[in-house]
Amino acid sequence: METVQQFFDTFVQAWQQADLVFLVGFGTLFLLIWFLPSLLALAFNRQHAGKIALLNVPAGFSWIAWVALIVWAVTGKLSDKLAEKARLKPVV
Repeated sequence: METVQQFFDTFVQAWQQADLVFLVGFGTLFLLIWFLPSLLALAFNRQHAGKIALLNVPAGFSWIAWVALIVWAVTGKLSDKLAEKARLKPVV
């Protein structure tokens, strides 16, 4: 238990000594990682980008849901491509 308390004390001391540049940089990096599924959905121009962005906030508390959103954001149009292939008629 003392090891956990020492770790906590060291963590609190490090945050108290952090300067503004570090805190802004850490906050920016944290938000970029948290909203990575939404950013990927926007970059790949997914039709469900709004739903992904809405679900991104609570999904950030669960790694499983967050990873699922990343998969959804990256592979969103794969089903569209497969559906287009299925509609193609064979050449006779």
